[in-house]
Amino acid sequence: MTHDGLRVERAYAKVNLLLRILAREASGYHGIETLFQTLALHDLVTVRAGGADRTLDCDGPTMPAGGLGPTTHNLAWRAAEAFMRATGWDAGWSISIDKQIPVGGGLGGGSADAAAVLRALNALAPQPLAIGALLEIAGTLGADVPVLVLGAPLAWGWGRGDRLLVLPPLPAVPVHLVTFSDGVATAAAYGAVAAQRTAAGHGGRHGGAHAYEVAAFATWTSVAALAANDFEAVVPGLHAGVASVLPILQAAAAEARGHGVPAIGMLSGSGATCYLLGTDLPAGTAAALTAGRVVSTATRTAPF
Repeated sequence: MTHDGLRVERAYAKVNLLLRILAREASGYHGIETLFQTLALHDLVTVRAGGADRTLDCDGPTMPAGGLGPTTHNLAWRAAEAFMRATGWDAGWSISIDKQIPVGGGLGGGSADAAAVLRALNALAPQPLAIGALLEIAGTLGADVPVLVLGAPLAWGWGRGDRLLVLPPLPAVPVHLVTFSDGVATAAAYGAVAAQRTAAGHGGRHGGAHAYEVAAFATWTSVAALAANDFEAVVPGLHAGVASVLPILQAAAAEARGHGVPAIGMLSGSGATCYLLGTDLPAGTAAALTAGRVVSTATRTAPF
């Protein structure tokens, strides 16, 4: 939505339905293969372009008590700077983010905000970029940003998340998110994966790419049969909440599948958010999940 130098964008959260960590490159970076699913849950990002000042304000129910750190380190701010550098558009901006997506939990909230800023500035720019150029900028900001720029409900990503295949959307289903006040540092999660593979004698040779047929992503039944996240091998050892909650959701999903419902109980990204997709929480489970500092949020998958 655009009004006289102002653009409002919805920044949708995501979960990973499949996440495989490939071999570590010489640079130390791990490639990935992943199936992205967008959620109806979203932040609201308002961008105004013009003037000389550059500001960023974040507020909302999921803001951490200590804030989000230095403004210039925020991914939305970095996205705006990168866009201006790429286009040569020397304008000020005002960015306002209403945070509804839990922060630092593997749901792509920061990446979604950055993607929304790129889309907004491109809509407001005197000389907008082609989508390919916009995706190139997105790829420099993080593995989740390109797919969230596209806004595709379902997409397959590989490499560094910058190589994408948009897939036909699946029917909307319920999703229960279990989030925590503390997340898992992505670098620590990758480091734990690398250490585990080295200890097992695999080293950088582990994690070859796999060829998937597009038909494997055509129904929730086929997706549920493939659903997996390589981070689940290490993240429960890094986060006590995940260690407690993930088995509950996995058991609930397995029970649902036993009754013919294609449900998935999994960790999203490197965590710490865990989710149950395709079925409701069994009786008594909600109380167990909301004990302590755990919060369960009901949402739905897109299409939207």
